[in-house]
Amino acid sequence: MKKRNTLFMCLALIMALSTNVYAMHISEGFLPPMWCGVYFVLSAPFIIIGIKQIKKKTVKSRDLKMLLGLVAAYCFILSAMKLPSVTGSSSHPTGTGLSAMLFGPFVTAVIAVLVLTFQAILLAHGGITTLGANVFSMGIVGPIVSFLVFKVVKSKNKKLAIFLGAMLGDLTTYLTTSVQLALAFPAHTGGVLASFIKFVSIFAITQIPLAIVEGIVTVMIFGFIESYSSKELKDLREV
Repeated sequence: MKKRNTLFMCLALIMALSTNVYAMHISEGFLPPMWCGVYFVLSAPFIIIGIKQIKKKTVKSRDLKMLLGLVAAYCFILSAMKLPSVTGSSSHPTGTGLSAMLFGPFVTAVIAVLVLTFQAILLAHGGITTLGANVFSMGIVGPIVSFLVFKVVKSKNKKLAIFLGAMLGDLTTYLTTSVQLALAFPAHTGGVLASFIKFVSIFAITQIPLAIVEGIVTVMIFGFIESYSSKELKDLREV
């Protein structure tokens, strides 16, 4: 029964996918080759560790595969609901905060790779050359913040911890993206700092309200998982 409910939730998330989409994260060919390589190298260790953790967790509890599927679907749907922002990029929820709070930042890096790869190939959102950069911001830096915030705050107020974890992880993702763009395209006057201020100020117009919405939705989805996947969550804590 719990598995059927979880599968139903996955289908409901997929049906909620907006058909009005724009460029996903940093677009194909937008970053110089050097920076593409840098972010692939930086992301690789997190992905390798994440794959090892997934194997360890799912061997001891195969039911966790269904929960991983739900989290990946949530991430896929939210990160595909976009508003155009800066040329070469876009603003949208990330969905990776939920994964980070449940499975940790390393597993989330692997989920982000899968989600971003599928979106780049099947939906033409983002790109393969910029995959490392997009994974670094959405699948590594943002989830680390979500994970740490959740761990620190949950003993005081769990719902607040979920909300803040998702919201701040989302905002951190876009702060990171702004830094990536600023480093790749420094302003002629003011350099990297001026470029960062420009990118982050434009992102903020759409990203702050989106981050708040993501925090609220994540609290609701987390509650659903606690209600219908309590066994999987227990197994997850024991792994």
